[in-house]
Amino acid sequence: MALIEDLNWRHAVKAYDPSKKVSKENIDKIIEAARLAPTSSGLQPFNVLVVENQELKEKLVKGALNPECMRDCSHVLIFAGWDRYTEERIDKVYNYTTDERELERGRFGSYTDMLKKIYLAQPAAENFAHIARQTYIALGLALGQAAELRIDSTPVEGFDNSVVDKILELDKLGLKSVSLMYVGYADTPKDWIAPMKKVRTPKEEFVIEFK
Repeated sequence: MALIEDLNWRHAVKAYDPSKKVSKENIDKIIEAARLAPTSSGLQPFNVLVVENQELKEKLVKGALNPECMRDCSHVLIFAGWDRYTEERIDKVYNYTTDERELERGRFGSYTDMLKKIYLAQPAAENFAHIARQTYIALGLALGQAAELRIDSTPVEGFDNSVVDKILELDKLGLKSVSLMYVGYADTPKDWIAPMKKVRTPKEEFVIEFK
């Protein structure tokens, strides 16, 4: 039940204490949880960018809807998806996989050919939408790991992607931002939501069973 307890503990923090920093050891654990996340066909079509530098965070504030959280949190994690699937990217992942498993390259050729046929023919928007969905699995696990460490966090979709992408020059990396995660320690007096009851849809309404 430890995970359930951790999830009941966490909430989307609304104010951070800028004087408190998360250790590199714990940031690495949060990132590792994201790295180990499952993804469609094991392609891991995204990267996690870590911003601790205060000057850079100040620049990113221009694209934030909650600028104080961006400014005051310890670290900003950016979940950025590939701009699209390509033959080269798919081959790189599967070549690495076969090498690590000491299998001959091309062992999964029929499967990767199928993936290329599906993904490379898709319109750009549909292609990126599939990529973006993979990042949310990693974001969820990162939030869970932060909670297990009793480190505060905030998942963020409300930001100007174009501003973040431009400042970080993500186009040069073939990436586009999808979501952010603020990581740090709450400024309890200012974190207005902290004393409020955690509310979720009741189980009897949330779950639909087919027996």
